[in-house]
Amino acid sequence: MTTGKINVSVENIFPLIKKFLYSDHEIFLRELVSNGTDATLKLKHLTSIGEAKVEYGNPIIEVKIDKEGKKLHIIDQGLGMTADEVEKYINQVAFSGAEEFLDKYKDSAKDSGIIGHFGLGFYSAFMVAEKVEIITKSFKDEPAAHWTCDGSPEFSLTAHDKTSRGTEIILNIAEDSLEFLEEFKIRELLNKYNKFMPIPIKFGTKKETLPLPESATEDVKPEEIEVDNIINNPNPAWTKQPVDLTDEDYKKFYHELYPMQFEEPLFNIHLNVDYPFNLTGILYFPKMSADLQMQKDKIQLYQNQVYVTDNVEGIVPEFLGMLKGVIDSPDIPLNVSRSGLQADSNVKKISNYITRKVADKLKALFNENREDFEKKWNDIKIVLEYGMLSEPKFYEKAGDFVLYPTVNDKYYTIAELKEAINENQTDKDGKLVVLYTSNKEAQHGYIEIAKEKGYEVLVLDSPIISHLIQKLEGDNEKMTFTRVDSDHIDNLIKKEETQISKLSDDEKENLKTVVEAIVPKPTYSVQMEALDSNAAPFIITQPEFMRRMKEMSQTGGGGMFGMGNMPEMYNLVVNTNSELATTILKNEDKSAQESLVKQALDLAKISQGLLKGEELTAFVKRSFELIK
Repeated sequence: MTTGKINVSVENIFPLIKKFLYSDHEIFLRELVSNGTDATLKLKHLTSIGEAKVEYGNPIIEVKIDKEGKKLHIIDQGLGMTADEVEKYINQVAFSGAEEFLDKYKDSAKDSGIIGHFGLGFYSAFMVAEKVEIITKSFKDEPAAHWTCDGSPEFSLTAHDKTSRGTEIILNIAEDSLEFLEEFKIRELLNKYNKFMPIPIKFGTKKETLPLPESATEDVKPEEIEVDNIINNPNPAWTKQPVDLTDEDYKKFYHELYPMQFEEPLFNIHLNVDYPFNLTGILYFPKMSADLQMQKDKIQLYQNQVYVTDNVEGIVPEFLGMLKGVIDSPDIPLNVSRSGLQADSNVKKISNYITRKVADKLKALFNENREDFEKKWNDIKIVLEYGMLSEPKFYEKAGDFVLYPTVNDKYYTIAELKEAINENQTDKDGKLVVLYTSNKEAQHGYIEIAKEKGYEVLVLDSPIISHLIQKLEGDNEKMTFTRVDSDHIDNLIKKEETQISKLSDDEKENLKTVVEAIVPKPTYSVQMEALDSNAAPFIITQPEFMRRMKEMSQTGGGGMFGMGNMPEMYNLVVNTNSELATTILKNEDKSAQESLVKQALDLAKISQGLLKGEELTAFVKRSFELIK
């Protein structure tokens, strides 16, 4: 038997490890199972190159609870250690790592991603255990060793009669960590961190029913047998080649990742790169809501099939944070804080690669089956529009597949749109005017007037659309977007011909004075316009510039300072060629004039969805009076 003191200058290092090593104590199980996996994979490599003259077999890792003895066992069948190796790796290397760690992080250590970087994975055991034992037998022909440490710098190292290859770690669970003796807790942690580890993990047993032979009679009961309960999938879809997977395989894996998600994903993107960094993964486009925040933190980050985090900020471009799926890379530096991680050049390359890969896949989907892509457009557009705003590299490629739907369910790319409306929607100054609606129902009347003129009206209803069209206008000279209700149609796309007004200039001025005295100020700015005699007498419009700046200010990242809080302002366009305009002007009864103006204003407000509450009640009452 050997006893000794671990050579450290920090007299009582374990309380410090417990306090600083990880912000979350549950990480210990991930670390110990990961160590067992590493030991097993190293043995696989050594046997494959002939350095280890043993049979690799079908090794597993077993996690066992001994509730009565207050012990947790983690057992592997990997390469094991000799007594000398225990002395070297456990007493020297890991502890020097512990000292280095404490020296560097003692003031701010909150990083839960220091996997093996300081050789500390094993010592995470002391966060939950008052005593830790290692029983290990090397694949080499040497006696087994038994190492024990009670959380002080004292340790003992003795021979052991273990005959099977591998390592068993026994945690004598501390009183403040008894939750880790509960089966449901261990199962939860194994599912969270080790669900896709590359070596099968056994946690207890389960019963399986054997199939009956074809010759069995009806009264024969099927036989039940006890089998190992393997809780992980050692060969998840992202570790395979895309050519070896079907659409059904991808869907099955999606539900494995998200068991409570019942909707099918729209499509997936398989990532697979080995230069200039290693990265694999599968990203899924789920059905999107218009809420940009709802989907965050659904992509899981793994390192060599070990779960690390679902906070992939900086690694995955922000606009793709709304997707779901898995990314696995050994090249992401996990021993730095997230702010450092974002500055890392490798991380930026990974982020750029993912952006490019997603854009290429979307272009391929669009080209392969445009009809299907169009059907899915409304479910994915918020991600792509956000990507165009936030990622210049994505914006460059987006012209090939980003769509602009019309109220008639036609879908155009930006180039197709320009060609389709060029002849009819170019104004007298040579500017291409793109009309759009943000709400087909609310702006129905305005859409119909535009359609009568033969104009195309796009449906652009995302919460960030004001920012996007501002960018599109900046990058497409002589093209402007304007909402279909922002002015009368003849003013939206000004042609050479002008309507002649039935009213003289003096009559128009008199009519304007009458109307301005009755409509509320400063909400409405009254304009006299000579329109078609069949056009509505009163039309309410909202100036494009003011409304867009206000929307951009409300959704952040653009617009003029403080405009988000400005009150709503509208134009009231009075059609001077309408019969009602002449009737109001000629009526000498001030009360009758006021009634006509109020009724016409309320009708115009109804067409914009602006008549509500008390005003709507009064309008309904007044309308019933008129038809008595």
